[in-house]
Amino acid sequence: MRRIGLAVVLAVSLTLAPFAEAQRVPEVGVLILGTGLSLTAERVVPSMREALRGFGWIDGQTITLKPRFADLKEERLTALAQEFVDRRVDVIVAIGTPATAAARRATTSIPIVMSGASDPIASGFARNLARPDTNITGTSLVLTETAAKRLQLLKEVAPRLRRTAVLYEGVGPAGRNAQLDELRAAAPRVGVEIQEFVYRDRSALPAQFSEMLARRAESLVVVAGHRIDKARAPLAQLALRHRLPTVFTFREYVEAEGFMSYGPNLGWVHQRAAYYVDRLLRGTKPADLPIEQAATFELVISLKTAKALGLTIPQSVLLRADQVIQ
Repeated sequence: MRRIGLAVVLAVSLTLAPFAEAQRVPEVGVLILGTGLSLTAERVVPSMREALRGFGWIDGQTITLKPRFADLKEERLTALAQEFVDRRVDVIVAIGTPATAAARRATTSIPIVMSGASDPIASGFARNLARPDTNITGTSLVLTETAAKRLQLLKEVAPRLRRTAVLYEGVGPAGRNAQLDELRAAAPRVGVEIQEFVYRDRSALPAQFSEMLARRAESLVVVAGHRIDKARAPLAQLALRHRLPTVFTFREYVEAEGFMSYGPNLGWVHQRAAYYVDRLLRGTKPADLPIEQAATFELVISLKTAKALGLTIPQSVLLRADQVIQ
C-alpha cells in the first residue's frame, strides 16, 4: 500500500510540475539611478509597460516589473542589482550607463537589457554592436554627436549670439564629460564663447543664474544628467524669467517651458527595451540580439517660450522641427 501511495504522489507531482512551471509569472527587475520622480522614472516604467502589453505581456498578470530606484546615489546600484540576482529575476533592465555597469558586476548569467546606455563598447558592455557576445544587449544613446548640433541651433535662432552658459553635472570617473568636450571643440567653429557652470542642486540655481547674467551670458546650453533632469522645471522657468534662450537634450524640458531641444526620444528608447525583454523571455540569447543605437533625433521648439523671449524663429529652423509647441 505504501508503494502504491508513493507512486500516486509521484505521478501527481510529475503531472502538476509542467502546469506549475507554465503558471509562473516572469519577473523583470528595472534598475534606475534616479528617483521615483525623475525624468527617466516618469518615462521608463509607463513606456515599458505599454510596449510590453503590445507583445502580450501584462504587468501584474503575465509579467511582473520590479522597479528599483537608487535615488541618484550610484553606490546604491550595486545592492539593488544584487537584490535582483538573489530574487533570480528572469531579466534585468538597466537604465543608463551606471545602472548597466552595476548589473554587469552583479551577474554574468542573467540577461541584461541596457536602456539608453552611452557607448557600450567603450564601457565594456559588449565587444561589438552586431553581436554583443555577453549577457548584455539593448539600446544605446548617442549624445555626444548631437551636443555641437544644439549649439549650432542656438546660433541659427540668435545669429548675434556671442556668449552662452553651459550647465553640466561634472566629469565622469575618467575625468571627462564627453558632451562638454564636444561643446568646447564646437564653440570656435560656431563663433560662440562658452562659460562653464557645474550644477550643484536646485536651491543653488537662482545664484547660478545671477552669476551667468553677471558674466553676460546670452543663452544657456544644458548638458543632460540625472540630477539636472530632476530640476528641469525650475531650471527652464528661471531661464525664461531671465530671458535666456535655452537648448536641451530632451523634449521634456521644452514641455516644462524650455525653449528648444534636440536629441533622442526617451519614450522610444525605453519602449524599445520591451522588445528585448520579449525576445529574451521567449528564449533568444542576449548574444544573438544586436545592440541598437538611437538613430532618430527630434527637434522640439516652443513658440510660446520664443514669443516670451522676443525671438523670431527662422523658417529654416521651423521646417526642420519635429514638433512645434504653440
